[in-house]
Amino acid sequence: GRRPPPPLLLSRPLSDVTGPQFWNREDSPHGRYSHMKRGDVVREAVIVALANPEERANTALFAGPLPPGATYLGAGTSLADFDVQELNEVQQPNVLFMCPSCPNAAEMLPAMLAAVPSLEWVHARSAGIDFVSSPELAQSDKKVVLTNAKGQFSSTLAEYTMMACSYFAKDLPRLMRQKRARNWEKYDVEELRGKTMGIVGYGDIGRACAKLADVYGMRIVALRRNPHLCAGDPLCDAVYGADKDSLNRLMAESDYVVCSAPSTVETKGMVDAAAFAAAKRGLVFINLGRGPVVDEDALIAALGEGRLRGAALDVFTTEPLPTGSALWDLDNVLLSPHNMDQTSTFMHEATEFFVNENLPRYILGETLLNPVDKVLGY
Repeated sequence: GRRPPPPLLLSRPLSDVTGPQFWNREDSPHGRYSHMKRGDVVREAVIVALANPEERANTALFAGPLPPGATYLGAGTSLADFDVQELNEVQQPNVLFMCPSCPNAAEMLPAMLAAVPSLEWVHARSAGIDFVSSPELAQSDKKVVLTNAKGQFSSTLAEYTMMACSYFAKDLPRLMRQKRARNWEKYDVEELRGKTMGIVGYGDIGRACAKLADVYGMRIVALRRNPHLCAGDPLCDAVYGADKDSLNRLMAESDYVVCSAPSTVETKGMVDAAAFAAAKRGLVFINLGRGPVVDEDALIAALGEGRLRGAALDVFTTEPLPTGSALWDLDNVLLSPHNMDQTSTFMHEATEFFVNENLPRYILGETLLNPVDKVLGY
């Protein structure tokens, strides 16, 4: 008979796993598993989804075709949407696909894992997993592997970053005012070449920003929890740890700071009044990671007193941004409704990554891409 499937890779400590672990839409090979055959299957993948069953972005999973060895059972947004007895006694799903379209996902995930013990792999369709993070998940002793869609959304956010830098360097608000006034008045602009970009959270998004900034001739200073991971990175001129002194040093050295850190217990309010007080005068602050990483009141104060030249903000502590927020009224703020990664295909592509890249790895017994530490949250 068929030999039992190997242990699910990444169920052991992440530090024990060697080889490539992370996906990038631009750099990673595509289509490696397009010729899979039934005879290649090492383990069956039986999939359920915590997602809106009508969500068109998940068509690649809901309607297929799926790789050989994969079976999709259905989607729902609560336990009541599933026949839990049949799941446990007959179908025994081992893969759970998670979407932000599932209300109360942070409560539903631990409930689903408790109700269906056969689940061993959870894949989140987003890069950030704050929508599923909870103390219950972090403290659970269940051996479940968590992965995400890291690497799918980085390029468009990097493009936004360079647009935001140019918005202030070339003073686009002034251009628009002069156009409306039919005013032909020349003024000096700044180059980005030679300026320093500080990147708080040097993951896939941060490195995508660094790649474009490097082309512009900018100096790159990165901050990350494990600086040794940047060893040999040709894009980085300096790399600091994630302690407060290092953050303040980065703020003092940089002309533009991009915050792409994930939202975790450790990072909440990380960019605070002390960080803005340490900032080089005239700094432009760009936040495209998660709103709670930044002390919004401290940011507003720094913008109001002129320490910062401006800010470009795509994420906020509370979303939608309340109409009473002072950020709406500040002329030196470029504000967008958390949509700078929202291309017409971005969620479809995230689902296709699961179906075409990570799901085949599971079926073949290979190492899964994009592991996430359920305690750290990234």
